[in-house]
Amino acid sequence: MGTEERWGEHAACRATDPEELFADGVAQNKAKGVCFGCPVRTECLAHALDQRIEHGVWGGMTERERRALLRRRSTVTSWRRLLDTARQEHQHQAHADLGPEYGAPAGLGQLTPVPLRPQDSASVIDPAA
Repeated sequence: MGTEERWGEHAACRATDPEELFADGVAQNKAKGVCFGCPVRTECLAHALDQRIEHGVWGGMTERERRALLRRRSTVTSWRRLLDTARQEHQHQAHADLGPEYGAPAGLGQLTPVPLRPQDSASVIDPAA
C-alpha cells in the first residue's frame, strides 16, 4: 500500500466511534468538528469525492455538501490532484508573503515591521479602548 493510500492512519477520526461520522441532521456538525485540524483532511475529502462516497462526513463535508460540490465542479476528473495543487499553491503564496527571513525563497519580498503606537496596542488588547 502506497503512502497516498495510508492517509487514514493519521486521521483525527481514527479513534472516533464510526457512528458519530455517519450521523444525521445537527449531529453532523459535531462530526465535522472532528475534521477541523485533522492533518489529512484534504486527502480524506479528495478520497470521498473521487470515490463518490455518498454517506458520512469526510474531510469536513457532509454528503449533501459533497454532492453540491460535485454538481458545481462536474468537470473535475481528480479531486486529489486538484486539492494537492491548490494546497501547494497556497503554501507557496504563504511563503512568498512572509519573505526570506521567515523561510521563503529569496527574492519573494520581505516584511516591513510596523511598530504599534502605545494607543494602538491598547485597542488591540482591549477592544473597548
